[in-house]
Amino acid sequence: MKRGKKYQDAAKLIDKNQKYAIEEAFDLVKKTSFVKFDATVEAAFRLNLDPRKAEQNLRGAIVLPHGTGKVSRVAVIAQGEKAKEAEAAGADFVGDADLIQKIAGGWFDFDVMVATPDMMAQLGKLGRVLGPKGLMPNPKTGTVTMDVTKAVNEIKNGKIEYRVDKVGNIHAPIGRVSFDNDKLVENFKTLYSTLAKLKPATVKGVYMKNVTVTSSMAPGIKVSLDSVK
Repeated sequence: MKRGKKYQDAAKLIDKNQKYAIEEAFDLVKKTSFVKFDATVEAAFRLNLDPRKAEQNLRGAIVLPHGTGKVSRVAVIAQGEKAKEAEAAGADFVGDADLIQKIAGGWFDFDVMVATPDMMAQLGKLGRVLGPKGLMPNPKTGTVTMDVTKAVNEIKNGKIEYRVDKVGNIHAPIGRVSFDNDKLVENFKTLYSTLAKLKPATVKGVYMKNVTVTSSMAPGIKVSLDSVK
């Protein structure tokens, strides 16, 4: 794949064969960001997992201590008192059958969806539409719940979802280039410690094979996990 000149210039600042201490890695993330907007910083974990095995198909959500720098638009599918609670918590869109119908018609102006369990039967009809977009509520990520106030507050305060892909990798946003390094490090360590604790008992050998951090459209920087522990 041919890369542009700015990418190639950024790549020259990185030694591909070196694993950098986490603080140094984030210094390089900032130096290698060449886009004109406040780029997202992402962590990528190459894990020794086989997602075809249920116990190794990791999925969940955590609240980063310093958020991601993005305030998500939250849609809540609920009715009655739960709908009122969602509105009071600051949900951007709240509805029941009417909102489900709107989504069925092609409306997707939201980033995360929360639903109460009693609405999942109706919402399940949109599984083929919401699933591929990563928008289908799921109990594992706390987006199918009766505690809609907590769900909305956590999402607004920097909750991220993580899910292993078909080859065993997990990618997740952990902030913005404009963040102080201390905040990026703390967010990274929060995600790292969460994934470390979730190591399935059936995994043999090295669990975390490789970890990199990067910013939007920039080259990846390998992280030395000895500097994180």
